[in-house]
Amino acid sequence: MDTVSRRQFMTSVGAAGVGVLLGGCAGKADSKEVTAVEDLMREHGVLRRALFVYSEAAVRLRDNPLSVPPGALQKTASLFRAFGEDYHEKKLEEAYIFPAVRKAGGEAAGYIEILVEQHQRGRVITDYILALSRGAKIEADKVKPLASALESLVRMYRPHATREDTIIFPAWKQALTAKQLDEMGDKFEDIEREQFGADGFESAVRQISLIEQELGLADLAQFTAPKP
Repeated sequence: MDTVSRRQFMTSVGAAGVGVLLGGCAGKADSKEVTAVEDLMREHGVLRRALFVYSEAAVRLRDNPLSVPPGALQKTASLFRAFGEDYHEKKLEEAYIFPAVRKAGGEAAGYIEILVEQHQRGRVITDYILALSRGAKIEADKVKPLASALESLVRMYRPHATREDTIIFPAWKQALTAKQLDEMGDKFEDIEREQFGADGFESAVRQISLIEQELGLADLAQFTAPKP
């Protein structure tokens, strides 16, 4: 084989090899794609972290109001509003998931009215948290009412999210074909980009992480339960 032919042969083999490599990478990337249900549940993870901030803040407000920076509550409530209420609840659950589950009927459909009512109540409480945390400090006569509001929101959303994770989302998945579920995953990604301009989940995780650091809640080890 002369030099030119040899060079042409190696070039063609190299190109084929690159094609195989890229094809393999594409396959791996597709296998790691986040499904629609997984996306919903990891978004719940962000909201649960916000609820944990609220529960810790409520305890601190009752013990020492000055230990809770109003700005941390303001940022948490703003995140809960933008990521939880305006995006996750309104644009995903109420627009696509709840109608499909209601149409399918069964046990899961019986939860929809209550879940929507709780979404609406949550928005009222978020308005209240945002209003009381705007200043440099929380007014003395508002400390206990604010702590109670935080506790009531946490108490409502804990069972709320668990019903969605274990009943509503599985029922929604069951009501769709594999093709429809895949299309919904793409639809949810489009809505997320439209709402946040980038990866809303990653941004939300960064925001709640910073809030946890500000309040001294970032070290997971500190919450390890003691031996009984």
